[in-house]
Amino acid sequence: MKKIGFLSFGHWDNHPAYEAKTASDTLLQSIDLAVAAEELGIDGAYFRVHHFAQQLGSPFPLLAAIGAKTSKIEIGTGVIDMRYENPFYMAEDAGAADLISEGRLQLGVSRGSPEQVIDGWKYFGYEPEEGDTDADMGRKKALTFLDNLSGVGFAKPSPNPMFPNPPGLLRIEPYSEGLRERIWWGASSNATAVWAAENGMNLQSSTLKMDENGKPFHVQQAEQIRLYKEAWKAAGHRREPRVSVSRSIFALINDDDRYIFGRESNRVDQIGNIDNSRAIFGRSYADEPEQLIKDLAEDEAIQEADTLLLTIPNTLGVEYNVHVLSSILKYIAPELGWRCENKKWQVK
Repeated sequence: MKKIGFLSFGHWDNHPAYEAKTASDTLLQSIDLAVAAEELGIDGAYFRVHHFAQQLGSPFPLLAAIGAKTSKIEIGTGVIDMRYENPFYMAEDAGAADLISEGRLQLGVSRGSPEQVIDGWKYFGYEPEEGDTDADMGRKKALTFLDNLSGVGFAKPSPNPMFPNPPGLLRIEPYSEGLRERIWWGASSNATAVWAAENGMNLQSSTLKMDENGKPFHVQQAEQIRLYKEAWKAAGHRREPRVSVSRSIFALINDDDRYIFGRESNRVDQIGNIDNSRAIFGRSYADEPEQLIKDLAEDEAIQEADTLLLTIPNTLGVEYNVHVLSSILKYIAPELGWRCENKKWQVK
């Protein structure tokens, strides 16, 4: 069984072909899509987080709204850039959103991705400590965030509080039990995947990875996942970890699909440069169902993961994205042995 979710980049632009022309469009359509995806039998609604861009920024109002309008679907991020975050205020927001959703939050965090502006976290009031890089700052904030989700008190209470305090040191409120185990680290390298395992975080691996040995993307990603699982086992954690990979997968069912995505059917891995390091970008999958099934069966990383996040073209609107998701559920997932947890498979 494999959990299947969608991952939205949350774009908007005043383009004549787009259904999401404004920030309001994107936010409201994101809620509607999550509701529709739950009805289809999709397991997760995940959203990218980017700052200084016409995309989704602070995710918690959206996650809470989806939590209030749904009942089963997991609600997550992929990923929150911790360089921009206050890990104390973030713990309050996360706790509240998780309680509203009744324990369905799955938060992906990381040290961040390429930005729209130079050192954008500085505008949010943050600077690395002396001798640290911005990546160090992001990882330290992530560990503080994890501590804040533990429910352990650390703040000395006032002797003259406005309201009565419970005994002992005070913790971040509202506290949501179990959220600490539903934090994911977005890792682009083998080393950070191992670090995530050592610190008890689930693993998110996207369509971008540092090119560490020249092998095809899906092979390198599968190797990363295996290293993560080995490190998790060595760390002695009591629970089983979760691992997600994201993919752009489009089944060409009708003429609209062929017009929009048909040119992507021969895509291959791409090599680029991220933060002055060689990176590899995984291919997209767009083809007739029969060929798509054959290609996906050879993707080693998908086989290693328990969760698959399908990247979606959110600007094309709710109706078309429901079609994209339902096509995967109807034509692809059964043939590959993937299953959504609630197994509804209602295709519209």
